[in-house]
This record gives sequence, structure tokens and C-alpha cells, in this order.
Amino acid sequence: MGNVARDGTAMSGGPPRAAAGLAAARESAAVPEPAAVPEPADAPNALAARAAEENFPVALRLLPPRRRRQLMAVYWFARVTDDIGDCAPPGDRLRLLDELEADLGRLADGTARRDEVRALGPVIDACAIPVALFADLIQANRQDQLISRYPTFADLLGYCQLSANPVGRIVLYIFAAFSPEAAARSDDVCTALQLVEHWQDVAEDLRAGRIYLPGEDLDQFGCSEADLAAPHASPRVRSLIAFEARRAADLMNAGAPLVGTLRGTARGAVAGYVAGGRAALAAIAAADYDVLSAAPRPRRGRLLAELARAYVRGR
Repeated sequence: MGNVARDGTAMSGGPPRAAAGLAAARESAAVPEPAAVPEPADAPNALAARAAEENFPVALRLLPPRRRRQLMAVYWFARVTDDIGDCAPPGDRLRLLDELEADLGRLADGTARRDEVRALGPVIDACAIPVALFADLIQANRQDQLISRYPTFADLLGYCQLSANPVGRIVLYIFAAFSPEAAARSDDVCTALQLVEHWQDVAEDLRAGRIYLPGEDLDQFGCSEADLAAPHASPRVRSLIAFEARRAADLMNAGAPLVGTLRGTARGAVAGYVAGGRAALAAIAAADYDVLSAAPRPRRGRLLAELARAYVRGR
């Protein structure tokens, strides 16, 4: 549930933790079907194609159509937010993000103008999702315009609290599975997903002028920014990435027991997020931690195997 922010920072983000049985009870309750979520203007095919590139199944095909529509509406908003932060003319990004947040505020009185914002309305209403969680995703992209280096791992975790963790909490609300305990585990899963994405995309991020590897860790392993710009990872860089991958794996394992607290489609969805992170970590390891020559991406077979394992084991 990691982040959908940036290039998939989590749906994460990003990445859930919940009271046992709550999701199943809500699924079986006789509640009115919420209003249909509008399909993205450029899709569904284009949006679905982008979702398929993520580390995790954004809207598993096994989910009921209503849940898929809700998750894809959230994904659509997160992708648009990230595209503004990454792809809009640099001088326009902060203004465009401000305008997006202003439109988010118009949902309350039904005057939102942008399609991806209006699509959130039925989801927020049906699932009682705090609008502040979507505003956090916008703030993460503002931060990307102002901060390009993170001195400490704690600083990077603070960024993940905005870029990844809100998405996981949104997912919990969608599945009627939100609780403080569930949110704490969700944050671990989503932060892990965001970190994994950063480790996969070191070269791409550097080309965009950003380094998410903490400065203190670069110093500890004797790595410079010039090392990150090389066509292949040096032994020092590989050791650094292996160290960071273990950190992400530890966070994923800490949050994964959330899966065992869920039932039905909620369990399958969250198991998918956990599986995506683990499969991506396996891809990084299979590349011998050389994330500079190419961004390691998980194999479909490994993803499906991890999904089955997480679902059955509940972690």
C-alpha cells in the first residue's frame, strides 16, 4: 500500500493494519451501492496500463467492481499529483499543486473542477475518508520541489509519511478496516514500498536531480554522488543498496501481519501490496544490488508466488 506517489510510491503507500473481521463484516453488510466512480478521461485502458507497471497490483482483478473503481479513482488522483510534481514545467509545479489542493477543497460544496478530483467525491463519501490524506500526497510533491537530499534516514521516513503512508490508510478506509493498530502496520508496509521504489530508481531519481539515499548512509559506505552517476554500481554502492534493502525488508516484515487481520477481498488486496514489495526486493537482490545499470523490476511469477504466500500465511 505503498505509495502511489511518484512512480508508484505506494498504494503504498504506501502502502494497512486492521481489526480482525471488520472488513468482512462491512463487505457483507446490506449497505446501498455508492454512486459510480467516473472513469478517467484518458482511460480506463491508459490508466490501467500505468497501474500494471507498478510494483504491486493497484486494483486486483479479483476485487468486486465497486472496490476496483474506488481504488482506481485513488490511483488516478495520486498519478496526476505525481505527474505534476515530476513532469510539469519546473516553474509551474508549485502553482499547479496549489491549484490541485484548492480544487480538493471544493469537493465539500460540490464545485470541484478537475475530473480526477471529482472522481474522489463518491469514494470519500462512501468510505468516510479524511480529505487530509489526499492533501498529504500533494504536500509530498511540494516537498519534492524544495528538498532534493535527505541527510538522515529519519528525514527520509518523514517524507514517506506524506508520500506513501496516506495511500495505505486510504485503502484501509475503502475496505472499512481502519483502526489505529491497522494504520501503524499499514505505515510500515507503505514506507517499505516507498523505500523499495527509491532503491530501484536511484539512477532515474539522480537524473531528476534527487537523491533519496540518506546522506549519512552514503558517508558510511564511502559513496559519493559521482558513484551514483556511474553506468554500473561499484562494490561500495552495491553494499549500500543491500543495506537499504534489508531496512525495507524489515519494515515490510513488521507490517505484513496486517494481512492476517483481514478477510476476503481486503486480505487479498493487502497481500498483493506486501507481495509486490517482496518481489521487488527479490529483483534487486537478483541484480546483485546493481540498480544503476537498469532499474530491477519484479518478475510476474515471483509476484504471484509472494501473493499466494502472504495470503495463506497472513503475513
